[in-house]
Amino acid sequence: MTATLLTRTAGRPKRARPRDPLTAGAGCVVALFVLLAVFGPLITPHDPNAVDPLGINAGPSAVHPLGTDDTGRDLLSRLIAGARASLAAPAVVITVSTALGTFLALAAAWFGGRLDRLVSGALDVVFGFPGLIMAVLVAAVFGAGLAAPVVALSIAYLPLITRVVRSAAVRERQLPYVSALQLLGAPTARIWLRHLLPNLMPLVLVQATIGFGYALLDVAAISFLGLGSRPPDPEWGLMVTNGAPSILAGQPQQSLCAGLTILIVVVAFNLLGTGLSRRLLGENA
Repeated sequence: MTATLLTRTAGRPKRARPRDPLTAGAGCVVALFVLLAVFGPLITPHDPNAVDPLGINAGPSAVHPLGTDDTGRDLLSRLIAGARASLAAPAVVITVSTALGTFLALAAAWFGGRLDRLVSGALDVVFGFPGLIMAVLVAAVFGAGLAAPVVALSIAYLPLITRVVRSAAVRERQLPYVSALQLLGAPTARIWLRHLLPNLMPLVLVQATIGFGYALLDVAAISFLGLGSRPPDPEWGLMVTNGAPSILAGQPQQSLCAGLTILIVVVAFNLLGTGLSRRLLGENA
């Protein structure tokens, strides 16, 4: 019997799952914003940083479908162009925290003992600091900009992925096929990469998808506080805070459009993550 036949997933019967229009719709929304992040600057109807002193806080029109901001810049163009900066930072946070967290989870589950206790203790310490507070403190020390908050948030999100993956990895580690692979002399790295990691990947994907929405909120909050992106960058969180003074004057379109965009993306990622958990993990939640 070859090592490939010893994996837990071999021979598993596939069950047909009903279509989930809500998850499909959320996936389409996510795909749309990803395309905007990639090609947005090429398809904006106007220069997102072009100022029009005669069109400040103008309402929706044929020229400006969503209106203009407090300096006369086209809101639709700024929302489209801002997709790249608004999505890139949380993508880095989730990518770094997921990759490092998965590695720590596998190492803790595989070796156990002191390493497991050390990883768990370190994660407990990190978990005690809210990610947003940690990012604000780091930005206050190193200055405004997204680089330092992204590093801080990547560390803050480690416990969220590591704890969940570690629990699943411990169960996977105790299955008979792992012992059989070791008896066959399979190297540890090969067992990790070809067997453990593929079996854990659905859980990792679900956690990363749901975590992306929370990371987007934290990054937007950093910019809202003035510690992230700097003007005139068309970043969604920065657009919310730039439009705040105009709300009391009855011109909320800048903050409203940027806030609704953040809300739509966060809800889409959460719905997509929930749908993936049902489809890939068989959860009923």
